Amino acid sequence: MAQTRHRTFRIVYLASMAAIVMAGCAGSGTSPFVGVWGDAGDAKQPSLDLKSDGNATGTDGCNRLMGSWKEDGKTISFGGFASTRMACEGVDTWLSNASTAKIQENGELAVFGQGGDEIGTLAPGK
Repeated sequence: MAQTRHRTFRIVYLASMAAIVMAGCAGSGTSPFVGVWGDAGDAKQPSLDLKSDGNATGTDGCNRLMGSWKEDGKTISFGGFASTRMACEGVDTWLSNASTAKIQENGELAVFGQGGDEIGTLAPGK
């Protein structure tokens, strides 16, 4: 009886360990959207840093942006951006109007506004 219990315990233990290892491997994939888009080293150029936790930070070339994003297949949607309100003459602050985005065949991130029109692109970060 003790031998059967020991064998059962060993099987359950090994199955549990295998499940833990497999779960760790399954969650190791990273979204292709995670990372820096644009030149984050130049505050006068639009850029975004999309974090794996769903947070987004960046700049529209004038104002700092903070918000969230969520992946839905090959597209992401932004939860809206909060931003500073500096007046920068001659700067097109298109990125602050981002609603959705997707990665194009050339590797750039195409950004779309509320109406679905493309409002700009960001190259993969450096």
